[in-house]
Amino acid sequence: MFNRESEATKEFIIRMLRKRSRSEETLLFAKNFIQHPLMLGSLIPSSRFLIGRLLKKVDWARARTIVEYGPGVGTITAHILAKMSPDARLIAFEMNDRFVRHLARNFSDPRLHVVHGSAENVQQELDRLKLDGADYIISGIPFNNMRVEMRVRIARQIREVLNPGGEVLIYQFTRTVLPHLRTNFSQVHQEFEPRNFPFAMLFHCTQAATP
Repeated sequence: MFNRESEATKEFIIRMLRKRSRSEETLLFAKNFIQHPLMLGSLIPSSRFLIGRLLKKVDWARARTIVEYGPGVGTITAHILAKMSPDARLIAFEMNDRFVRHLARNFSDPRLHVVHGSAENVQQELDRLKLDGADYIISGIPFNNMRVEMRVRIARQIREVLNPGGEVLIYQFTRTVLPHLRTNFSQVHQEFEPRNFPFAMLFHCTQAATP
């Protein structure tokens, strides 16, 4: 009886800690959205529905180098780390210094490398880490809040650092990014996730194989 009660108490504490952690992350995310609305695309982190639809495209067996733009509080980052191979690398670019500190405190996984900087620096960072390129690029940074010149540069760099056969997975809340993706990729597939708040659009980009 004592053992069952102890186990139930322990499970209850774990659930409460997880709930508190999620609440703290949501609060941190919301505070930073209010302070820096142009840096974030949404008031709250991505839902499990959006994350599931986004990451189901990944072939984890061949995903050795993954780049994430805008990890925020690490909602998607945690799912990537849980699924990726032991020898894979995840390079996450985050501009918000509070989010960078949050990621450093909450993720001790040696496969994760957090860069406090812009997605514009992806090539330099991959070179510094002696990585040839990215197998997957996953991004939620809001293209609609960027200057046109920056949209053009980031979309072009995404194409340039992607390894042959690589794939790009982007989620947005507007279609602003679409013409830039069509300029750089031969195949752009669109999906819609109505269960996220706000409703999210997903773009899956690849290059057609050379004949």
